[in-house]
Amino acid sequence: MERQLVFRDVSRESRVFKRRIVMAGAVMAILVLLIIARLIDLQLIKHVHFITLSHENRVKVLPIPPIRGLIYSRDGILLADNRPAFSLEIIPEQIDGMDGTIAELTKIININVVDTQRFYKLLQKQRRFDAVPLRFRLSDEEVARFSVNRHRFPGVEIAARLTRYYPLGPLTAHAVGYVGRIDENDLERVDVSNYSGTMHIGKLGVEKAYEDVLHGRVGYQQVEVNVRGRILRVLDRTPALPGKDLFISLDASLQTTATEALAGRRGAIVAIEPETGGVLALISSPAYDPNAFVNGIEPESFDTLRRSPGRPLFNRALQGNYPPGSTIKPFLALAALEYGVRDPDEQTWCPGWFKLKGSSLIYRDWKRGGHGNTNLPRAIIESCDVYFYSLANDLGIDRITAFLNRFGLGKKTGIDIMGEADGLIPSQDWKLKNWHLPWYPGETVINGIGQGFTLVTPVQLASATATLSARGRHMQPRLVMRIEDPITFSPAELPDATRSWVEIIEKNHWDPIISAMVDVVHGPTGTARTSGRDAPYRFAGKTGTSQLVSIDHDEENDGHELPEDLRDHSLFIGFAPADDPRIAVAVIVENGGSGSAAAAPIARKLFDHYLSGSGI
Repeated sequence: MERQLVFRDVSRESRVFKRRIVMAGAVMAILVLLIIARLIDLQLIKHVHFITLSHENRVKVLPIPPIRGLIYSRDGILLADNRPAFSLEIIPEQIDGMDGTIAELTKIININVVDTQRFYKLLQKQRRFDAVPLRFRLSDEEVARFSVNRHRFPGVEIAARLTRYYPLGPLTAHAVGYVGRIDENDLERVDVSNYSGTMHIGKLGVEKAYEDVLHGRVGYQQVEVNVRGRILRVLDRTPALPGKDLFISLDASLQTTATEALAGRRGAIVAIEPETGGVLALISSPAYDPNAFVNGIEPESFDTLRRSPGRPLFNRALQGNYPPGSTIKPFLALAALEYGVRDPDEQTWCPGWFKLKGSSLIYRDWKRGGHGNTNLPRAIIESCDVYFYSLANDLGIDRITAFLNRFGLGKKTGIDIMGEADGLIPSQDWKLKNWHLPWYPGETVINGIGQGFTLVTPVQLASATATLSARGRHMQPRLVMRIEDPITFSPAELPDATRSWVEIIEKNHWDPIISAMVDVVHGPTGTARTSGRDAPYRFAGKTGTSQLVSIDHDEENDGHELPEDLRDHSLFIGFAPADDPRIAVAVIVENGGSGSAAAAPIARKLFDHYLSGSGI
């Protein structure tokens, strides 16, 4: 069979080839036009925009965090310092095998799980060429050990930074507070731009309340960087403005004396200067070491503090609500004179018990046999419960509430740190609103000796006592007394202390109250006469015992057989010297028993210490 010959169709192939050449040329022309259009867009239309981006890639603006202001006591003791501390830092981009490097570092430096966890959290937020801290506050020995082995750890370095330090530790924790690492909640309440580069912020106490003053103003520096963002040189620099220094009214030596006098017992002490309202001492016991919180406390340590039965994190001085017991009696006695319910010499018979008309319920006096015929001064001096049962019943709860509110009891004092509790001075309207129940006469009776619903905070009680000592002149309690520029040493403006008056119809009404309080500690029958013995000055006071559980009057149990946490609270208020008050105090010893046994001796120690510096 003959093979069929096939000839090429040259003409057709030529046409196909030409079409392909034309199509390829068209595509190339379109691509060239697109490139030209893009070049026009980049070089002409968006020229300024990309020039700016190029400049920003070359020049960066970096924050310079300010140095935090210092805090001093009134006697010049440094309470909050900035101390240079060595930290161990790692530059991630220079490390091959992060886990292995940390494991090797652990062999020469104490690095715990919390340090490692914190490091990896920071690592996720930092650029790889920025140093990330692994351990804070290395000891000199740890620095020396690392220095010897430094050649083994490229990318790991020791850096010196300023860190907050509280020299007196627990002694001023509840007043000064502490700083801690900035979290998301903190960023919601601050100017984020002003906190660029800042790692810490005030969390409690003066540190938090005066954060704006202490922090200062951030500075900036323009730096030239390479394509990887590494700094090559500094082009311009605007220094940061340091925070201002604070001088607070706390007397560090008095604070120490008060803490030692409490001797580790649970309680609170607040001392106020009546003339200025300055808080001389603010103690909540037990306390805690604020230094542990600065760079993050270990979860186990925090859990130990949180679960401690002594509640060291709880600020009793500002937040503790306590029945005032008999410390309320001088104020009620003054109310009796103000409302004309009693005369100073008017007698009330005290058989050792009190009953409301038409009621079988008996209200007992602390003195089993009673006090007999008792007038107002003697009722204060010997703390006669029956006298004040009767007085409270005659005054009525609403007049009691209105008068105690004049002294700031049952409401916040406005002290210049946060976290203050309200306390409670009850009324008929309060009970109806909160309990949906009427007020009963028996509730008025027990409120007459500072029991029942009545609750006050130690700072309220101290403030009210200072107002009483000044015969009605009330100065709002405050801690910060002076703000000073650390560069020029010039004082900054501080709002004037808030002053008000407790108006009393008859000015001579103050005299029998204060005189009776003097006899509480200096009179032969005063409940705190032991504490006033041999004092080189005269002071005024009033003891108080806050009963936590009811004990049948016929029982022999005096409270010592009860578990400690059910025993009475011990209270004392007072001021000294009596004729020219320079210090007013409120002392509360939880479960301490009678006010004369536990609280009054503490107040005497404070008076002795503070007034000894005045040449008395």
